[in-house]
Amino acid sequence: MDDLLFRQAMGKFATGVTVLTTTHEGDIHGMTANAFMSVSLDPKLVVISIGHRARFLEKVSQSKRFAVNILAEDQEPLSRHFSGRPQGDVQFASLDGLPVLDGAVAKVTCDVASVYVEGDHTLFIGKVTALELEDKNPLLFYSGQYCELTTLETNKI
Repeated sequence: MDDLLFRQAMGKFATGVTVLTTTHEGDIHGMTANAFMSVSLDPKLVVISIGHRARFLEKVSQSKRFAVNILAEDQEPLSRHFSGRPQGDVQFASLDGLPVLDGAVAKVTCDVASVYVEGDHTLFIGKVTALELEDKNPLLFYSGQYCELTTLETNKI
């Protein structure tokens, strides 16, 4: 199967945009990711997927903690910043001892519960330790482009 075709097919699944953050040896590290999902309500678990070439992989492997910042539609510059296109200085807040991004739709902190190496990625199952929510629309990603959420009007019968 052609790699490009597979990538294009996976891009047809609309996702939210997250910035993963952690601290290691006193420094803050982050990366943009859309490979995130909830796993379980009891216990509260989420999963993130990190490519083996990402520098963030080593940082979260060593810290054993991470935060997921689900970006709001006005935070596209932060997504670009943490995907390797710096947009200036970033200000961080703190939640449960981890760096988080103010203005994110949701901020979720986790302790690493399990790690699975699959293909060219490592999956981290995180046990949720804290969360904060804001009433905003999320930033979306579809077919290689940033998108905004719109609500569809439906006719009631």
